[in-house]
Amino acid sequence: MDIVIKIVVIGLITCLATLIVKPIRSDFAIFIAIAGGLIILFLVLGYISEIFDVFKSIISTTGLSSNLYKLLIKIIGIGYLIEFAVGICCDTGNASLGDKILLGGKIVILVMALPIVSNILRIIIGILPT
Repeated sequence: MDIVIKIVVIGLITCLATLIVKPIRSDFAIFIAIAGGLIILFLVLGYISEIFDVFKSIISTTGLSSNLYKLLIKIIGIGYLIEFAVGICCDTGNASLGDKILLGGKIVILVMALPIVSNILRIIIGILPT
């Protein structure tokens, strides 16, 4: 809960700072927003190891291929990076560019998820009686 309060406070301070600085130096406000986002990102990096540990235990329990694990981590990472980039584009007034980045990210995620979908379908077909 402590980390959530830190994230909220840093986010609100960043928003207020950008609102104050934007009328004076709009180019500086962008850097403040990016810096605030990066600070929040660094705060949550410690939790990433916990996520990896949970995925490793799931793989060891289920016997799934480690390649699927790596692929899933890449897909999640791409999703977060795309969302971060789109947010920066929207903050800088380039919402249309953000939409293009979002579309590109969704297509990449869909292509990367095809092996997972294929494996799920093989499992379902194997379970069904013939």
